[in-house]
Amino acid sequence: MVRFVFGRLFGVILTVFAVTTLSFFLVRAAPGNPFMNEVRNLPEAAMKARMREYHLNETIWVQYAYYLGDLLRGDFGKSTKYRDRSVTEIISQTFPVSIALGSVAMVIAVVLGLTTGVVAALRQNTLLDYGMMTIALLGISLPSFVIASLLIALFVFQLNWAPLAGWGTLAQIVLPALALALPFAARISRLSRVGMLEVLSEDFIRTAHAKGLRESEIVVKHALKGAILPVVSYLGPAFAAILTGSLVIEQIFFIPGLGKPFVQAAINRDYNLVLGTVIVFSTLLCVFNFLVDMCYTLLDPRVSLKGGGA
Repeated sequence: MVRFVFGRLFGVILTVFAVTTLSFFLVRAAPGNPFMNEVRNLPEAAMKARMREYHLNETIWVQYAYYLGDLLRGDFGKSTKYRDRSVTEIISQTFPVSIALGSVAMVIAVVLGLTTGVVAALRQNTLLDYGMMTIALLGISLPSFVIASLLIALFVFQLNWAPLAGWGTLAQIVLPALALALPFAARISRLSRVGMLEVLSEDFIRTAHAKGLRESEIVVKHALKGAILPVVSYLGPAFAAILTGSLVIEQIFFIPGLGKPFVQAAINRDYNLVLGTVIVFSTLLCVFNFLVDMCYTLLDPRVSLKGGGA
């Protein structure tokens, strides 16, 4: 167990380091620099001073060494787009909003997906099953920004049940969280249905029926784990997709998360803010995948810890 945990933690560190290194060189591979739009407005001496301030006058390997040194001190550097704020300050103010939106969307996706998947499996080959799976297929086919547009058209402009923009109240959270969650709820619904059907065909389920146990007891105590296992293995990539998708949803609903600063940073070649966002996201996702692996090994004892988990 200890060996498994330390092996996975080492993998997390190695992955984050690889992502950091690759991202560092990729963002600098694009033509231009963060101050290219200011060339006409700044004297040459002032431009050179700014380049020196961010070590952009050095070779790329020297810049990389400076950046790694700052990272080891927990410093993401200063933003070139928002010059009066550090990258750490920007991320600390906006990232919690993105995490909150992603977490609410994840809860909705898991609860809605599991519920519909289990019900569809228990009512296999009925109109209810066909209807739920058809809706799930539609949900998988539609990207979150299309779903967001449909929800806005219906609940904001037609029914006037929810506000279009903002953050903080329940009414402001529901629509963006739903838009983000529904495609993943659809996938979870199909996964949990397949897992539940597989378990329902096992011998121990038939034995439980023969003993006269109630269907609800059989489902909750014995069969539900079969529906959860494939969902748990999907949670890692789902959380990654939800967090990255939240950057787009935030732009649509004008949510003060990390989406707008990140998009502006990418447009304006704000190297430090782009890298800081990528590092925070990749670290969080690696840690979440590690926790998912741990949960999977606890739920399914057949998975060998020595073999590296699921």
